[in-house]
Amino acid sequence: MGRILKDLGFSLRVNFKSLSSSSSCAEVRDEQFKYIGKLRQSFSACGNPVISVDTKKKELIGQFKNQGRSWSKAPVTVADHDFRSQAEGIATPYGIYDVGANRGSVYVGISSDTPEFATDCICRWYKEEGCYRYPYQDEMLILADSGGSNGYRCRAFKQGLQIKLANCYGLKVTVCHYPPGCSKWNPIDHRLFSEISKNWQGRPLDSYQTILNYISTTTTATGLKVRACLNTSHYTKGKRISDGEMAALALKPHNIQSERNYTITPNGSSFGTSNSSFDQEIWHTGDKQPAMAKSGSYF
Repeated sequence: MGRILKDLGFSLRVNFKSLSSSSSCAEVRDEQFKYIGKLRQSFSACGNPVISVDTKKKELIGQFKNQGRSWSKAPVTVADHDFRSQAEGIATPYGIYDVGANRGSVYVGISSDTPEFATDCICRWYKEEGCYRYPYQDEMLILADSGGSNGYRCRAFKQGLQIKLANCYGLKVTVCHYPPGCSKWNPIDHRLFSEISKNWQGRPLDSYQTILNYISTTTTATGLKVRACLNTSHYTKGKRISDGEMAALALKPHNIQSERNYTITPNGSSFGTSNSSFDQEIWHTGDKQPAMAKSGSYF
């Protein structure tokens, strides 16, 4: 029967995702992709930073199976079930990928993936890397997914960027969100997260230090380098931003898909100050060296 099917042109195939839910969705998606492409080109031509941000899949800490294969003389023994109750903790990696510099920074959280956590990581990146790599630029483009802790409907994410980034550092921050179902085109997914997954495939993530080591040793032939830090802050879910607080933001929607594209400018209400939790916590890097509280501690 198998030979007959092959002679007739049949073969074993998997489902192929290519159908859009409607033609209007395809038009909206194409419009957003073209707009993001124009902004990326414009920001890069002016020497302004273009960063791609996202949260990687959460990982259980413990002697659990990790997908993939690795070279070894004998298989590594792991637990027969991946029970969350048996894990030593949960790692929440939040990544920032500098598109122009081909550099990645991953902040591994031990708490919930909240908008406050996302904005803390972005601000930490700018404080430790961005302001030194782009010392004379006062604009930034952030590429993010449409959902999650940095989604376009998330009010707390926008407020965090206003207070902790735009006001604190005098930056004009433009944010573009990819349409739903298009996160795989976000540069951080196929240029950073995929390479990290390849680097630790088949290796049990038995400690936070193991995760930091694998992330910080991730490289590619095209010159990718990654820095990893541990964020020991605890974040609480469910923070709500009122209409009045949103009205106080210096947020200007763009003419094209205004919900997914907007610019936040400094409004002077808290310029030069930051009340983000990373200023009070110790952040550790992959080489076990504690991060200093002042800017430039890694340089």
